[in-house]
Amino acid sequence: MAERGSDGGGLIAPGIDTTRPSIARVYDLFLGGKDNYESDRALYRQIVEIAPETPVWARENRRWLGRVIAYLARQARISQFLDAGSGLPTAENTHQIAQRHDPEVKVVYVDNDPSVITHGQALLVDNESTQFAAADLTDVCQVLTEPAVTKLIDFDRPVAVLLAMVLHHIEDIQDARRIVAEYADALPSGSYLAISHAVNPRDGSEADGLATAIEARFKPFFPTLTPRTPAEIATLFDGLDLVDPGLVRLFDWRHQTDEDLPDLRPAAAHLLYGAVARKP
Repeated sequence: MAERGSDGGGLIAPGIDTTRPSIARVYDLFLGGKDNYESDRALYRQIVEIAPETPVWARENRRWLGRVIAYLARQARISQFLDAGSGLPTAENTHQIAQRHDPEVKVVYVDNDPSVITHGQALLVDNESTQFAAADLTDVCQVLTEPAVTKLIDFDRPVAVLLAMVLHHIEDIQDARRIVAEYADALPSGSYLAISHAVNPRDGSEADGLATAIEARFKPFFPTLTPRTPAEIATLFDGLDLVDPGLVRLFDWRHQTDEDLPDLRPAAAHLLYGAVARKP
């Protein structure tokens, strides 16, 4: 049974190594989360000391994801979501946003981090329309055959697959393309894929310099982190129809009038791109 750690951090369950930092728990810290341990907080402090713009990425991604889910549930009328690499539960989770627009929406979260699994399953124990699948998002066959997925998701009807801030942790772009293509191939016509991704334009610009500096700071902590050019990210959507406004900076994707103005965004926020695409 899971229990609270002695340092006041997250729940401890079998399989959770609290002495080693977790990407999911550190990301949750960037969002102000409390489900973490001293190993995560130590890494968080190191990252913020050398790259203080890092929490911007987490906040921008959450805002973008909220707009994407609302669009898919309300305007695209999608009633099934597969959130792959979902990370720790936080405020305004996928099922909460989607079910606010349509109470009948089904959501399956997918992650293989032991902390995420423990907290995700605890959160969803009383929600019959939402499940958690303990699986590696890069093993698409495993994900799609997980009992939690097959129980809730009907692949004869449109599905939205969310891949938010995960594909830039896959070093080989061919692997990233394969993963997206396998998800897309499994989906029926009318389904959607949403992807957010770290960017480095690699064009000698000021943005290139900032992105390269941030990448160098992150590499010791996240060795596989691989920001890509917008053109490279666009290839992940091959064979799909991009939804307007296409592949853009996250804060430019269907920006809400009550959000901060784009020209007030920190420079690091310009290094996150995202898009939503429909399968013809």
